[in-house]
Amino acid sequence: MAEMFCFQCQQTAGGSGCVRTGVCGKQPETAQLQDALLDKLVRLAQACERKGWRPDEVTELLTDGLFITLTNVNFDDGAIRAFTQRIDEMLAWVDAPKPEKDPGWLWRGETDLVSLRSTLLFGLKGMAAYAHHARELGYTDGAVDTWFYKGLTSLAQPHSVEEWLELILEFGRVNFQCMALLDQAHTETFGHPVPTRVNTDIQKGPFIVVTGHDLKDLRQLLKQTAGKGVNVYTHGEMLPAHGYPELKKYTHLVGHFGTAWQNQQTEFADLPAPVLFTTNCLMPPRPSYADRIYTTSVVGYEGIPHIPADENGHKDFTPLIQQALSLGGYETDQSRGGLNGGHMLTTGFARNAVLSQAPAILNAIKSGAIKHIFLVGGCDGAHPGRNYYTEFVKRTPMDSLVLTLACGKFRFNDLDLGEIHGIPRILDIGQCNDAYSAVQIALALAEAFDCSINDLPLTLVLSWYEQKAVCILLSLLALGVKNIYLGPTLPAFLSEPVVKMLVDAFGLQPTTHPQQDLDAILHRG
Repeated sequence: MAEMFCFQCQQTAGGSGCVRTGVCGKQPETAQLQDALLDKLVRLAQACERKGWRPDEVTELLTDGLFITLTNVNFDDGAIRAFTQRIDEMLAWVDAPKPEKDPGWLWRGETDLVSLRSTLLFGLKGMAAYAHHARELGYTDGAVDTWFYKGLTSLAQPHSVEEWLELILEFGRVNFQCMALLDQAHTETFGHPVPTRVNTDIQKGPFIVVTGHDLKDLRQLLKQTAGKGVNVYTHGEMLPAHGYPELKKYTHLVGHFGTAWQNQQTEFADLPAPVLFTTNCLMPPRPSYADRIYTTSVVGYEGIPHIPADENGHKDFTPLIQQALSLGGYETDQSRGGLNGGHMLTTGFARNAVLSQAPAILNAIKSGAIKHIFLVGGCDGAHPGRNYYTEFVKRTPMDSLVLTLACGKFRFNDLDLGEIHGIPRILDIGQCNDAYSAVQIALALAEAFDCSINDLPLTLVLSWYEQKAVCILLSLLALGVKNIYLGPTLPAFLSEPVVKMLVDAFGLQPTTHPQQDLDAILHRG
């Protein structure tokens, strides 16, 4: 008997599933608690659907409950039990029937149907993360909220393969609305990002590192550290924060620390500063730095201090500030390069910034100065095949642009690939959710050339690791985007027949070798 079962991330054991302990560090009891939580979320959604109820407090529980079970978010069994108790209380309030089966039903059944059910579930987990961030900023969407009930309820219902595919594509369209909602929340709250150069060197003196994705948490920390002699550095997917005008105005937001999430156990080892985890990407902290880690929101790890929010959403970051001052930071300035040795990163090329240069880009395409555009991005990870993306970008022709987003960009975003008519060849669009920006850019180009996205000289070369990448992929497929290259491996939860369906319907391509794929894309040889 397996002690657990989990195959939701790219690095799942043996490319098939973790059954003894999670590659991420998740223990069997934690996995079982998360499965039980998912089962209760399904039952809660079912009970509310039967009654025609969608109260806001239940919607928030469904969203955050899904988010808790996303990869590398919450390893704290006590916190998961406490959240599950809140679900139990709500199940009693809506008079939900008693469970008829154990939570393992999620992973049982005919292989292709389990594959399709899992695909929808993991997509829902990704959308929950984006809906959570939007809700934290006061933004909701009725269609998105409704789909959490519909999607969770659908998981427990029988469907044919065709019905599952229809559900999954409907979800993809709704998730695109969710990404649009978060884009609206970010830009209306913090302004439209502007191109910004960010230093990776670290100044002497006290500092705090902020990782994850939550811009609201970062703003609260910046407000509380202002004038206290404590610098703030972003880490991982917080890099795009430097492009937002309402965050840029804080002069003590001085740079970016380190690279992508999977390197944290090395990069944080001797860090003389506290680190705040605002969302997923937490790895089990090593003893060398565990006393300097803090979590907040849905993130949790046993024994690690958690910063809660009060009833008004305010968080008191005094413990981090005091520890930063006590540790004192580095005694001298530190020279820190990216994975390729570069010391400056550029971010802030979201849709508003890129489309403001649309005439120049269009003219460069028409003149032949830009012959192809690649979107190379997504989640990073420790899989050895991920150097594919570095090599791919290095090999892209000088007459091509590389759009990028999410933490996969740290494989190559410190490279200097030059410019085309004053336009940097690498354009960092932002976080993973900013795939919405990338689609808007592509749609604008398609409109300008009076063609479809698939007719553009544009190719998506995506890396995936966890469930937010899944929901983005499903949105792209639902929008009809074809011939996407996906790697470094295909998801373990996609059965061979399901993969064949996606290949036949959408031309989904597993990545092979950088040069081989480039030659195929550019019709060379």
